Amino acid sequence: MLDPPGKIAVVTGASRGLGRSVAIGLAKHGAKLAIVARNENQLRETAHAIKAAGGIAMAFPADVSRPEAVDDLHTRVQAELGTAQILINAAGVFGPIQLVHQSDPERWIETLAINTIGPYLTCRAFVEGMLEHRWGRIVNFSSAASLHPPGPLNSAYGTSKVALNQFTRHLAAELASSGVTANVIHPGEVKTEMWAAIREESQTAGPVGEGYRAWAEQVGQSGGDDPQKAVDLVLKLLDDKSGAINGQFLWIADGQQKPIPSW
Repeated sequence: MLDPPGKIAVVTGASRGLGRSVAIGLAKHGAKLAIVARNENQLRETAHAIKAAGGIAMAFPADVSRPEAVDDLHTRVQAELGTAQILINAAGVFGPIQLVHQSDPERWIETLAINTIGPYLTCRAFVEGMLEHRWGRIVNFSSAASLHPPGPLNSAYGTSKVALNQFTRHLAAELASSGVTANVIHPGEVKTEMWAAIREESQTAGPVGEGYRAWAEQVGQSGGDDPQKAVDLVLKLLDDKSGAINGQFLWIADGQQKPIPSW
């Protein structure tokens, strides 16, 4: 359980996948949840699941890639729940699996808007309250793809996660010795809706997409990493004993993707 229980946590991307798993896990450990996503129906399903299990959750439909939407989100959370001390940025899309010269500009830009601009906006909005309380935890969901050598087809996703890593390091440097920390995690090779989208789109990517098809097949056959491993890592970072962990790239325990050097 959180010590003390009742800390207010904002989780983006909570309508499905890893965001939903983390939100449910935090609620089980005593957090009061402000859950955020664009899909209002799915978001309310997550809130219902949390409440049915005895937890506390309020749904805040919002597009975190839009500054005015995040400002409004912050105002509403503050008014209806109080000052957030935990921020989990799990919202994300993989974006176009296309060569750069053949890529859809709108999808490419949207990928950076959701994966990078969204966490910047939410951190900007909620970190001041954490600093005032001299305690806070920010966990941004990155990917091992940000550490792999560049390759074809995933320029939008890879770029967005590299930028997210660097942004988090800058934020962590500003937060040093404040009682607030910011880190990124690789949540594992998880069989989520994103995995299904990669599997589907890679089918039309030609020979250059074989690596993605093979990855999707491997995750499909193995079942991928258990999402609970990502939940456990987040919970570990919320412990006061993890207060010295700041500006790091962190890995789940015993994941299918073995840790590779970061910084």
